[in-house]
Amino acid sequence: MYVKKIDTKGMCKLHISKNGWNGGKRMISNQILQNTIEGLKGISKVDFCVLDTEGKELAATGEVDKNCSDAVLAFVESPADSQVIQGRQFFKIFDEQRLEYVLVANGDSEGEYMLGKIAAFQIQSLLVAYKERFDKDNFIKNLLLDNLLLVDIYNRAKKLHIDTEVKRVIFIIETSHEKDSAALDNVRNLLGSKSRDFVTAVDEKNIIVVKELSEKDGNKELEKMAKDMLDLLRSEGGDEQVHIAYGTMVNDIKEVSKSYKEAKLALDVGKIFFSEKDIVAYTTLGIGRLIYQLPLPLCKMFIKEIFEAKSPDDFDEETLTTINKFFENSLNVSETSRQLYIHRNTLVYRLDKLQKSTGLDLRVFEDAITFKIALMVVKYMKYMESLEY
Repeated sequence: MYVKKIDTKGMCKLHISKNGWNGGKRMISNQILQNTIEGLKGISKVDFCVLDTEGKELAATGEVDKNCSDAVLAFVESPADSQVIQGRQFFKIFDEQRLEYVLVANGDSEGEYMLGKIAAFQIQSLLVAYKERFDKDNFIKNLLLDNLLLVDIYNRAKKLHIDTEVKRVIFIIETSHEKDSAALDNVRNLLGSKSRDFVTAVDEKNIIVVKELSEKDGNKELEKMAKDMLDLLRSEGGDEQVHIAYGTMVNDIKEVSKSYKEAKLALDVGKIFFSEKDIVAYTTLGIGRLIYQLPLPLCKMFIKEIFEAKSPDDFDEETLTTINKFFENSLNVSETSRQLYIHRNTLVYRLDKLQKSTGLDLRVFEDAITFKIALMVVKYMKYMESLEY
């Protein structure tokens, strides 16, 4: 929820919300501020405190005097950019023309004044860096979601110094819990070692990696990249469930949204037909990609026409195991019977029995295709119905 507050000029603006945004501009996280002033204290031995313009403490290296908040409010209203109050140095930190933070350095000597100026300059620099990153992040988000006109894509990319004609691919990372800004920063730190890559999110569930590729990178290299990401995230996240999907490679920045849509489709289709896999590529979806786009009434009609009153769900476990193993071995009777540890004639008997009940002989290629598609359609229908509850 956003809360209104009044700045020093009496203008209404938005205060920081729980997701780390302020009037649409990304703020530095409190943890980053804390790390910054702790590092400065380690060098200078001076205690620092960062507060917002309402006197609320955001980060501190020591205990803040209870009267400090009142002093901050008075300092905010004053025209001074720095001031000594109650034996402490106060400094204003601006985001362009807007007052964003108040920094307090413990002490009133010339030395503490200089150290406070250095600390304020450091936080000011962080604001600039974060704003630049936000501008790029905002551009990438809109690019992924197809929210930009073609001319805007190239103009904004040029202003942000983003190369428009390089090979890229989209990876989508899904973990078992919803994302917050801290989780996104963690993944960004883990995976964002290459400055030309982008790590962002367009919702609270998935993290998106826009990966720049070299000319020699192909499908084999993409699979390795996905596996490296998976291993890295699992090593950091412990037992957390991680799934990764990725689209096809694109050569122009305007096609990045295409790779994103493919990766998103791969993630969704993978949950239905490749649930045992942690990594799914769009190019490996096969017929599952077509089935996923079928309307449910059409699926129900197809199953009814093929099996009449019966459904593949009605088969017993032994029959389903036999069918799946037969498909895994490319309709090879000898290999299937060997892997099932049954006699060849037993397998033939089971297939004959299945043919009598369904009218489909799995030893015939066309019948096998029909049956395989039917099994996938039933799986898709069950998944879609589970989402409705």
